[in-house]
Amino acid sequence: MIVYKSEEEIALIKESSLLVGKTLAEVAKVIKPGVKTSALDQIAETFIRDHGAAPGFKGYNGFQHTLCISTNEEVVHGIPGSRELVDGDIVSIDCGVIMHDFYGDSAYTFAVGEVSEEVKLLMERTKASLYKGIEMAVDGKRVGDIGYAIQSYVESFGYSVVRDLVGHGLGRDLHEKPEVPNYGRRGIGIKLKEGMVLAIEPMINLGTRTVVQEKDGWTIRTADKLPSAHFEHDVAIRKGKGEILSTFDFIEEVINKQ
Repeated sequence: MIVYKSEEEIALIKESSLLVGKTLAEVAKVIKPGVKTSALDQIAETFIRDHGAAPGFKGYNGFQHTLCISTNEEVVHGIPGSRELVDGDIVSIDCGVIMHDFYGDSAYTFAVGEVSEEVKLLMERTKASLYKGIEMAVDGKRVGDIGYAIQSYVESFGYSVVRDLVGHGLGRDLHEKPEVPNYGRRGIGIKLKEGMVLAIEPMINLGTRTVVQEKDGWTIRTADKLPSAHFEHDVAIRKGKGEILSTFDFIEEVINKQ
């Protein structure tokens, strides 16, 4: 069942979503070669709690951390730990918070030091595909329109779209209906209506779309071990143009100063 939100509820989701953006910006300040992923996780948890919220992922289905940190061929759900980032890595950081009973959920893929031109383009185009999908997140369109916009854009560069993981509704629960695949056909799927809030999150691979789960029970990586990029925004469905509730502005302000 799809849960439609009031304007007051959308405002609370936006508050949570903006805190995610600020948290990811705090993490961005310390992303460099030699930093342990566990240190990034600790920074995020402290920042979230200092702002009167709780980590949205911690304890969710047994996950024990604040951030999902996925490097290089890891697509999503990577577990923070003793791994040190190295020059040339890319790292997808997915963060959720819960505040005033509503979730925010956003992800950004960062370059660590100097990355190859090929990987840089994968990141840029994955982020661009997110906004292509958001352009379709309007009242009267369908879920398939979002997926088609993302898929057709990234496949034009020879990339592949992960099929096993999808975007989702967002609200009092971290994962609500409807599912929002990053692939699809125009005019197919659930009709989008005002009051819906979606987490749209393309996961795009340089090579095959096939993914496997690691033995830790969480980490999803590409089967061919080629890199994957991931970006995510929370979007309220509106007439004419969707409203992006999350933000990358704080993150990119940090990156542009480095």
